[in-house]
Amino acid sequence: MDLYEAMSTLRAVRRLKPDPIPDEVLKRILTAATWAPSGGNRQCWRVIAVKESGLKEKLSTLYRPHWLEYTKGYDTLLERLAPEKIEQTKRGLEAGNYLADHLQEAPIICVFCFNPSQMTITDEELSRPSVVGGGSVYPAVQNLLLAARSEGLGCVLTTLLCKEEAAVRALLGIPEHWFTCAHVPLGYPVLGGHGKISRKSIEQMIYVNSFGNSFQADS
Repeated sequence: MDLYEAMSTLRAVRRLKPDPIPDEVLKRILTAATWAPSGGNRQCWRVIAVKESGLKEKLSTLYRPHWLEYTKGYDTLLERLAPEKIEQTKRGLEAGNYLADHLQEAPIICVFCFNPSQMTITDEELSRPSVVGGGSVYPAVQNLLLAARSEGLGCVLTTLLCKEEAAVRALLGIPEHWFTCAHVPLGYPVLGGHGKISRKSIEQMIYVNSFGNSFQADS
């Protein structure tokens, strides 16, 4: 698949079939993750590809209440949205509800782990939340998502299970000094799967030379 096509059609697909993923397909997707850049090329991340049904069921049980808590304010949000955004938001909510009810049915749940002691986290002492360490992990997540898109698989990056990190670490035998940062269910889409995405324009998102000086795409 053309790279630009993959990037511009990489939707969050939350309705996944339980159909197994062939080993050779899974190997290609996981290999793509290993190609991602990381600070000092240390690859201070690992993936646990969770296949066992009992483990997936337990992950789903941990995930569901956090999704329900997350969606409590959606009724108020919908009241504030522009009419053209309401249906899109409702569809996203319905898809999220489906995942919360069926997470255990995904053939694979990829749990991304990281070791901060192997990272050079240059913003850890600043008076704001630290994000730099993620630069050595999330490119691997994106590589996996794009590879899944190319293989015709649905996927979505989730982080709600990070709220249950202690339980997830115990469940999956994650050792000391390793922590979780992303959970990606993989599977063939129940519905249409990926398609054209909706994002803000380059003029809204990109500045030239100073913050707020909009990039002019046609200049």
